[in-house]
Formats: sequence, structure tokens, C-alpha cells
Amino acid sequence: MEKRRGKLLVIKHVGSAHTDAELGLLMDRAGEILVGDQGVLDLGIEDPVRQESLLPGPGRQPRLLEPAHTVDAAPVVSRPHTLGAVSDVLWSTLEAAYSNLGFDVVGDEVFKQVVLARLVEPTSKRDTVRVLTELGVPAPHVSTIYRHLARAQEKKYRDTITSKCFAHAVNDGDVSLVMYDVTTLYFEAEHEDGLRKVGYSKERRVDPQIVVGLLVDRTGFPLEIGCFEGSKAETKTLLEVIGRFQARHDIADMVVVADAGMLSAANLKELDAAGLRFIVGSRVVPRQVVGRISLVLNVGVVGSARPRC
Repeated sequence: MEKRRGKLLVIKHVGSAHTDAELGLLMDRAGEILVGDQGVLDLGIEDPVRQESLLPGPGRQPRLLEPAHTVDAAPVVSRPHTLGAVSDVLWSTLEAAYSNLGFDVVGDEVFKQVVLARLVEPTSKRDTVRVLTELGVPAPHVSTIYRHLARAQEKKYRDTITSKCFAHAVNDGDVSLVMYDVTTLYFEAEHEDGLRKVGYSKERRVDPQIVVGLLVDRTGFPLEIGCFEGSKAETKTLLEVIGRFQARHDIADMVVVADAGMLSAANLKELDAAGLRFIVGSRVVPRQVVGRISLVLNVGVVGSARPRC
């Protein structure tokens, strides 16, 4: 690298090393690149760098005291070692995506670091400090992370970021068709509170949990997210998230896609009342009675909530 006008310019990337042995090989390669096509004049003098092993050989013991330096003694080159590591390409790519989506509008560097660190390794807020450090990014203190997450709640970052998500989805496509599904997140807590409650768990756990609903466009890009009490039925989250999305962006006509977990007579009736069309998956019972036709809403049927026999 060289410095030009205050900026570091990469002249040649030699490679990446994870051990001192690999680093030694890269140092040799870097030396060859620096010499280039220059001819070497053989003066019968051995290279002192070559004389000093990068790794102690078998049977060699490190010297406690170095011999006094004399005029005739060859200079000893210290063994190279890693001072630090930075995942620059990964971090700069994530930062660019964050900025391109317009999420910088919240103006919170700590919030951005926590979000991007979760993409690299989803872990606790306390352990996020380790993830950032391993990436080579100056990490905030854990108390600073908690303080900024409280600020995100107070200043309603979710609403601001949701607007940016909608703008991105509209610019790259449309929201005439949206898909919705839910999941549950459990907590290793002994007691329930106003949000974390024991409810139906797909993992068959009995820990307090929350229900998270996500609305995405046809490409899977997120548009709206909802957080509900752990005891809330999945079917009762659909209309709330859809209604919030419509009110936020003033949308009246769109097709809602959901799986069998969202299928309920009340949901379909309210979707119909709201003037929305739907594609709903239904569990088909294999048992059939001859002479009777079961009422089924099949995947791929687009229409209102009035079922067809």
C-alpha cells in the first residue's frame, strides 16, 4: 500500500494469512513482488532474513539473551506477527447495503452496528461486542447498546425504517401481492410479563414467548413487522398487520397470500369486508365420504371470502 493525499491506496493484495507460518510465506511473496523484474547481483552474501526462521525448528530453544551487536554481525529480522484483523470487505458491503436502503436516516451509528452485527452472527446484545471486535470494528460498550436500543423505541425507528422498506419495494417492483407468516421467539425467563407469555409453541416449549408476524412483497423483501403477546393466536395477527400496512401507505387493493395457519372463517370474512383478495393454503383432510363434497379453499384460488363448493 502507499499513501496518496491522505488516503491509503492498495497497490497489490498478496493474500490472507491465519497463522504465522502462512504470514511468513506471504512475506516472502511480498518481497518477490517488491523486487519485481530487477536482476539480483550475486555477491556471495546470504540474505539475513532467510537465515532467521519464522518458526522455531525442532530442537531449537529460544535464546534468553541476544548476542551483542557487532559490525560484522548480520542484522536480525524479527519474526512477523499479526497485530490485528479487519473483515473490511464484509463490513463495507453491509454498510453499503444499509445506506442504499436509506436506513442511515435514523442517524444512529450504534444502532447500525448492532443491526449489521446481527446479520453476521445473531447473538445477544452483550455478545454483539465480541462480534464487532472480531470484525475489526470499534465496538461500543454494552451499556451504550442498551441505551441506543431504548432510543430506537422512543424515537420509533421502526416506523422510519418501514417507510424506507416500502419505498425500496415500490421502486423495484410493486406491492399488489404480499405474503404473510408468523413465528414465535422464546425467552429463557422464569416469569411472564405483559409481552412475554406462554402460548402455543411450534417447538413445543413451555417458556414465555412472543409472536412475530412479517409481511413481505412477492420477492420476500420485508414490508411490515408486528410483535404480539406470546399467548395471541396466529390467526388474530394477520388483520392487524395488514390493516397497519394499509393505513401507513394508503393502499386499498392487494392480494394477500397466507398459509393454513392463517385460515379462519373470521379472517376470510374480514378480508372480504376490506375488499382484499387472497390466496390461502388449506389442509386437505384425506378422509372423504362418498356422496359428499368437502369445502376446501385450494392454493392458487384467488377470490373473495365466499367459498365455492
